Amino acid sequence: MLPLDEIHSALHKVPWFNGLTVEHFNKIASLARLRQVKAGTIFFREGDRQDNVYIVLEGRVSLDIFVPHHGKVRFYTAEPYDVFGWSSVTPGMRQRTAGAEAVLESTVACFDAESLRQLAENDHDFGYLLMRRLANVVASRLMVTRLQLIDMFAGPVETVND
Repeated sequence: MLPLDEIHSALHKVPWFNGLTVEHFNKIASLARLRQVKAGTIFFREGDRQDNVYIVLEGRVSLDIFVPHHGKVRFYTAEPYDVFGWSSVTPGMRQRTAGAEAVLESTVACFDAESLRQLAENDHDFGYLLMRRLANVVASRLMVTRLQLIDMFAGPVETVND
């Protein structure tokens, strides 16, 4: 396990943590583990039990779902400072709705989802900030998904000849 000062240094670069009080930053940093993985490492598969939320520090992680008659389909690539596995922090989710695999050699920050939920429950100010930031992640992913759907279902553009 890395020393706490190395974890703090890595997390201070993540815009997601900007604006947190020192107390809140220290609380979330105390839950963090840094994990370095090789390309091809599977973080989780669709249907796995929810356990961690991750932030990409370096590298890339693909998110995919199984689509009948098409197989595994990548729907998002998490880049540095992107959060993935966020649904594990939301109440009621019990299993993964997607899979995640390192596309490149990557470094990620891992946070135990149950510990994050407990921290949010015990400190409502922290919980509000956490859920507000997760809501921004969800909104961003919904926008990306909407654009992908528009692209998938849009017909060819017809040109009008004068």
